[in-house]
Amino acid sequence: MNERFNKMFRSGLFFFVAAVLLLWAKTYLTLKYSFSLDIENTMQEIILILTPLGSILFFLGLSFLFSKKRRVKAFLTLYFIMSFVLFANAVYYRFFSDFITIPVLMQYKNFLELGGSAKELMGFTDLLLWVDFIALVVWAKIQKNHLVLALKKRTVTAIFATALLSMTINLSLAEAERPELLTRTFDRAMLVKLLGIYNFHVYDGVMTAKTQTHRAFAESSELSEVQHYTNAEKGKSDKYFGAAEGKNVVLVSMESLQNFVIDYKLNGQEVTPFLNDLVKDENSLYFSNFYHNTGQGKTSDSEFIVDNSLYGLPRGAVFTTNSGNEYNATPEILGEKGYTSAVFHGNNDSFWNRDVMYKSLGYDHFFSEKDYNVTPENSVNYGLKDIPFFEQSIPKIKNLEEPYYTRFITLTHHYPFVLNDKEDIMIEPANTGDGTVDRYFQTARYMDEALKQFFQDMKEAGEYKDTIFVFYGDHYGISTNHNKAMSKIMGEEIRPFEEKQLQQVPLIIHAPGLDGKEMKTVGSQIDLKPTILHLLGVETPNDVQFGTDLLAEDRKDIAIFRDGSVITDEYVYAGKENICYDKQTEKEIKTSVCKPLKEKAQKELSLSDKVVYGDLLRFLDENAKAIEQQSAEK
Repeated sequence: MNERFNKMFRSGLFFFVAAVLLLWAKTYLTLKYSFSLDIENTMQEIILILTPLGSILFFLGLSFLFSKKRRVKAFLTLYFIMSFVLFANAVYYRFFSDFITIPVLMQYKNFLELGGSAKELMGFTDLLLWVDFIALVVWAKIQKNHLVLALKKRTVTAIFATALLSMTINLSLAEAERPELLTRTFDRAMLVKLLGIYNFHVYDGVMTAKTQTHRAFAESSELSEVQHYTNAEKGKSDKYFGAAEGKNVVLVSMESLQNFVIDYKLNGQEVTPFLNDLVKDENSLYFSNFYHNTGQGKTSDSEFIVDNSLYGLPRGAVFTTNSGNEYNATPEILGEKGYTSAVFHGNNDSFWNRDVMYKSLGYDHFFSEKDYNVTPENSVNYGLKDIPFFEQSIPKIKNLEEPYYTRFITLTHHYPFVLNDKEDIMIEPANTGDGTVDRYFQTARYMDEALKQFFQDMKEAGEYKDTIFVFYGDHYGISTNHNKAMSKIMGEEIRPFEEKQLQQVPLIIHAPGLDGKEMKTVGSQIDLKPTILHLLGVETPNDVQFGTDLLAEDRKDIAIFRDGSVITDEYVYAGKENICYDKQTEKEIKTSVCKPLKEKAQKELSLSDKVVYGDLLRFLDENAKAIEQQSAEK
C-alpha cells in the first residue's frame, strides 16, 4: 500500500492533475468571493466554474515544451505567475472595483509609490492564495530526485485538446449569454465573469496590440468624421461668454471629493464648511449636477478630460499609453493668447508619467516634489500634505508671468484616507464599521481647511482680484465595494441608480464680479474645457471637443460615463447593469426608453477613443486649412 502511494506521489501525472485541481478550485473561489461579478442565473454560475479550466490546462501544459530537467521549475514558475495574476487582481479590485489591464501595468512606477494605500489593500487572508503554491513547492522539494513531469505524447496531446475543448465550450456559452461579448462590451467584469480571469488577460493583450496599430493606419478623413459629430453638438454661448476675459485661471483638483459631502453634517459638524460657504457666495457658480468621467486613469484621467474635452481610455490611462500624441489642450490654446501655464503637485514628477505628458499638453512649468520642502513631518500617505503644499505654492504662483493658467493637485484626501497628526484631525470619524468610509470625512475636512487657507493666502498675496477659480472633484473616493457602509451614510439602499448619483463631484467656478448662482444643468468634466475657454472669451471653431459650455443657452443636459452609463435631466441609464431609471420617480422603467442614450454613449466614447488611439489631432491643422480653403472658394 505504501509503495503504491509513493509511486503515485512521485507520478508526474498525479502532480499535474493535483496542481490543476488546486488552481482551478482557488481561481473559482477567488472569482466567486473576491470580486463582485453579479451572477444572474445558473448558467452563469456554470460558466464561472468552467472558465478557469481551459486556460489552466493550456498554460500549465506549456511546461511540457521544456526539457525534462527544467520541466518542474518551468511548471512551478507558470503556476506562480497564474497565482500572482489572481492575487494582484484581488488586491487591485478592493479599491478600484476593476481589473488590472496591460496599460495599467505600464503605470508600474505608480505602484512603487502606493505606500500606505497598498498596505491598506492587503490583508491576512491574502496568504491563503499562496498556500497551494507553497504546498506544491514543498512536494517538489521532497521528491526532488524522483518527481519528473514525463508524460506520454498522447497524454500531453489530450491535455491540450481538453484545454481547447474547454475554452471553445466556454466561449460558446459566453456568447449565448452575452452576444457580441468580445466586440461590444464596455464592462471588464462581464468579460471576467464569462471568460475567466486568465482569458480576460489574453483578450486584453490582444486588444492592446490591436490599439497600438491604430495610429499607423489612421487618416485625416477620420478626424473629419469626428469634427462633424462634435460640431453638431455645440451649443450657443450666453451672457457669460468673455465674463472672465484676460483673467488668471486657477484650477484646483480636489482629490477623491464626491458631491454628497457638500452641506453634509457628521455628528452635527459640517464636513466642508469652507466649500459650503463658497457655493453660496454671490460670486460663485455652483454646479450641483456635475459628474466625473474618469476610468482606470483616475486623477490623470480627470486632468486629461478637463484640458482636452476628450474622454479617457477604456483601459489604462492616456497619460501613460499615449503621452506622445499631438493634442490641442487648453494650456496650448491659451499659450497662443499670451498665457503662462503651470501645474503644482507635491508628488514625484514621474507619477502618472506627468513629466512627459505635461509637455505634450503644452504646459510651461511643472512644480513637483523636488520643488517643495517635503519632510516626514509635513507628509502623509502619498506625499506633501495639502496645507503646507498650498503655503509653499504661493511664492511660486506669484512669480509666474500673468495672465496664467494653473492647476493645483491636492493629495491628502486620498485612499486610504489617513491622518497621522492629531492637529490635522478636525472632525470625528463616522461610525459605519468600515474604516475607509469612516476616515473619509476626516481627510475631506482637512482638505476643506487647506482650501480655505489657500483662498485667504491668494487674497493676501494680491492674486485673488484678477483670477477665476475652478474647484472640481477629480473622481470618486469611495468605491462600490463600500456600498453597505455608504447606505448607512446616505440613509438608503445603494442601487445602481444611487451608485450613479454618487459619481457626482463638486464644481464651483468663482471670480470677483461673477454673477453667481446654483446651476442645475447636468454636465461633467468633459464640459470644463469649453466652459473655461468661453468664460475667457476664446473661440475654438475647428477644435475637437466632446463637451459643451456648461453656461450655453441651449446645451443638452447629459453626462456620459466611461463605462457607457448616462445621466440626463430625465433618466439614469446604468450601463453595466443595463437598467434604465426615471430620474424623477427613481423607479426602474423599460430599458428601451434609454436605448438612444446607450447608443449616443457608445458612439461618443468610440469616436473619442478613435481620436486618441489614432493620434488624429496631428491632422487638426491640415483639416483647418482645408476648411478655410473651402470657405474661401465659396
